[in-house]
Amino acid sequence: MRKLLLIIALLQCSISFAQCGIENTAFKSGEFLGYDLYFNWKFVWVKVGTASMSTVQSRYKGQTAFRSSLITRGNDKLDNMFVMRDTLLSYTDTDLSPLYFRKGAREGSRYYVDEIWYTYPNANCHIKQHQITSKGEHLWKESEYKDCLYDMMSIYLRARNFDASKLKVGDKIPLPIADGMKIANSWLKFGGTTTLKMKNSNDKYRCLVFSFIQREDGENHELIRFYITDDKNHLPVRLDMFLSFGSAKAYLTGFKGLRNPMESKID
Repeated sequence: MRKLLLIIALLQCSISFAQCGIENTAFKSGEFLGYDLYFNWKFVWVKVGTASMSTVQSRYKGQTAFRSSLITRGNDKLDNMFVMRDTLLSYTDTDLSPLYFRKGAREGSRYYVDEIWYTYPNANCHIKQHQITSKGEHLWKESEYKDCLYDMMSIYLRARNFDASKLKVGDKIPLPIADGMKIANSWLKFGGTTTLKMKNSNDKYRCLVFSFIQREDGENHELIRFYITDDKNHLPVRLDMFLSFGSAKAYLTGFKGLRNPMESKID
């Protein structure tokens, strides 16, 4: 009887993970991406830094997981306007259900840390949130929801696996995002397809366009517009970021370890 109860418990655990997961066909362990960051300074786009992202297979609390990290670093030009030093870390299971998230960020004169731990009791999504404020305060919060929650990294991995062939222009995909203390009412909006020419090269790609939109204070705000390759990789080749202090863009400069052929590149 005890063995039967254990099997049932394990099955329930696997079902709860599956509810927040998605089949991964877009990337594999060992994918590395590099980006150049540009900022609109007096109507001129100026290179202000770099970003790099990696995804590798790892372990989290004894289970197989993906470990993804994103590092952004501003250069001296950006430091004169706004210091940016962000490091994001995410663990998800192999079906991309989020397990852990951490963001350590120096933005301007402010440094803070956000953390989220995910568990899935009784097919719900339970999160423990932690924030270290710029004043050094430790804030904690725990809550449980019937719907799935994500963070900035796990939603990026999830979105790369959406089947855009089933989407129409204007379709919205609800994706609530958590950080160290808050949960945002947010969604992705499908903007159709386009051909995108890369900066400082003649490379062109067929792309799908998505906008990440967040509702705050009764208004909708487009925070990021993604241009991802219209192939099985769904690789972000350009990101337009609408920041509180101006507009920024990130252009893909290099990649290795892709799971699928780059069939969206136009010769």
